[in-house]
Amino acid sequence: MNMIEAINSAMDVALSADPNVTVLGEDIGFFGGVFRATAGLQKKHGKTRVFDTPINECGIIGVAVGMAAYGLRPIPEIQFADYIYPGLDQLVSEAARLRYRSAGEFPMPITVRTPFGGGIFGGQTHSQSPEAMFTHICGIKTVIPSNPYDAKGLLLAAIADNDPVVFFEPKRIYNGPFDGHYDRPVSPWSKFAQSEVPEGHYTVPLGKAAVVREGSDLTILTYGTMVHVALATVEEKGVDAEVVDLRTLLPLDIETIEASVKKTGRCMVLHEATRTSGFGAELAALVQERCFYHLEAPVERCTGFDTPYPHSLEWAYFPGPFRIGTAIDKVMKS
Repeated sequence: MNMIEAINSAMDVALSADPNVTVLGEDIGFFGGVFRATAGLQKKHGKTRVFDTPINECGIIGVAVGMAAYGLRPIPEIQFADYIYPGLDQLVSEAARLRYRSAGEFPMPITVRTPFGGGIFGGQTHSQSPEAMFTHICGIKTVIPSNPYDAKGLLLAAIADNDPVVFFEPKRIYNGPFDGHYDRPVSPWSKFAQSEVPEGHYTVPLGKAAVVREGSDLTILTYGTMVHVALATVEEKGVDAEVVDLRTLLPLDIETIEASVKKTGRCMVLHEATRTSGFGAELAALVQERCFYHLEAPVERCTGFDTPYPHSLEWAYFPGPFRIGTAIDKVMKS
């Protein structure tokens, strides 16, 4: 399966297993979603469980909050992460707080799916990476898969969770991993082991990172699309780097991070989102606090720039192999 098919399969499995699971969003019913992640689900499970909504993100999240409080397990889709902001009040003030405010009486099992990130010439309104914003909100879990196998397992774990989860889907790798070289043909997921996705139910636990490449000279902490760009870059440069795919930003697997950095003595954090207050800043602070006496060099950050995502200069903004390679050279020479 590619990542779209894996996500579709996860929702199909959840809808089949639990009559309380529902899917809602803009064009997700008959049309199957702008990326076809919900294709065929309405036909199979019916219009009362997979249904279209108006173009109203505040309404989509608000309705999902009410459904979850009633006892359902809604999976609202926000068509692009750039448009999640109108629903922030509902997510922050209601979904994230209700379980705490009710002393555990009302769980809030919402899984908000949304494609994020650039690399598809989506411009400033279809390329944003707002994941750090949600890690700042107590009560919300933040999940970002990097391959089809993890996407299905993490999504099923998120749907079963009793807390609200924002599930960011890196759309640049929906159909295949991306090595950062935009002028090269894309390899389909079918050529990679991570596309071997079981048809039935399984979960990948939230809060558990994956060491996708072991190494001894440098730890690279990253997630989503940038996992594959990092892997390609270290292979091209011949650096014995350990690449850690965080998979979930909150809850964060700090134990795996700490063990890796103490082993290598050097750390670089990598993400596509803007630099200032990006999640890399939190990672850098945690590494400094926990691994200071093991570090041979300051923690290095390689990120997007503090500017709206530019359409015509997309590949200058995107942290590709050249910028990652420059950051690796800096941290290795320090």
